[in-house]
Amino acid sequence: MSLKKPKFWDYKRPNIFSYVLWPLTIIIQIINLIRARFKKQKKFNIRSVCVGNIYIGGTGKTSLSIKINEILSKKKIRSCFIKKSYISQIDEQKLLASRGKLFTAKKRSEALIEAEKDNYQIAIFDDGLQDYSIKYDVSLVCFNNLNWIGNGMTIPSGPLRESLNNLKNYNHVFLNGNSENLSNVTSTILNVNPTINIHIGKYIPLNLKDFNLNDNYLAFSGIGNHETFISMIKDNGMNVVKDIKFSDHYNFKIKDINKILDLSKQLNCKIITTEKDYLRLENDNIDQIRYIKTELHIVDEDKLINAIIQSND
Repeated sequence: MSLKKPKFWDYKRPNIFSYVLWPLTIIIQIINLIRARFKKQKKFNIRSVCVGNIYIGGTGKTSLSIKINEILSKKKIRSCFIKKSYISQIDEQKLLASRGKLFTAKKRSEALIEAEKDNYQIAIFDDGLQDYSIKYDVSLVCFNNLNWIGNGMTIPSGPLRESLNNLKNYNHVFLNGNSENLSNVTSTILNVNPTINIHIGKYIPLNLKDFNLNDNYLAFSGIGNHETFISMIKDNGMNVVKDIKFSDHYNFKIKDINKILDLSKQLNCKIITTEKDYLRLENDNIDQIRYIKTELHIVDEDKLINAIIQSND
């Protein structure tokens, strides 16, 4: 399901709208607590790794899922992706399918059964942390350092699917994006759960040599972590004179592309976007649009992969 976030969710502190919605927030928390407590979890024979989040928005789940699959493949471990089928997330499904074997279904458990039949050793779930029907072997809670937890409140008062205190129930956290807020984020997490394993990642552009850094660029994206994308390309020497932010999983229309093309002509600049967004543009006239291909670098790669292969969370 595609959800457009209210701006006040990402304020540093709750505002009047957050408090007005607080009674509804309490009701939703109670419902989720009941679901989590009484939902019967099923353990499958195939090893399951859930790459999820508690913050709604871009936290790098798909990038981390792809990276884990890539590393496991190099180790000759048969791994695959599991993704619940959402029409609004066809871009992520295309991206995952281009990087490995993808199983999709209306229920994640149904996709997992198919992966078991094909004798895969490890199933990597892109999202699904709040799917209490599956007992995961390893759960990774992803955060983007820049957006972090927004105003810190749960839906609908804020952007959190679960309270930050629920990190006590997890053993692994993955942080990616802007490093400026890293120490504060790490400190807060350890205050909640002193024994949690904190893993760190950073995005690296792979095809930067294909771009002329003397050119000016108009950058646009419809991803959850737009600011991280802009920060990354600027840090790597690109002169971004204009950036346009669309909502996460935005369904681009011809008129949107035409406006971007017209604006680029007015500004006399080239157009750049993300690979995920580019996949949603494939049926449009996009000859003048190029994308940055990125790779996620995991600082403590061996530690994380060993936990995935051996851990029994």
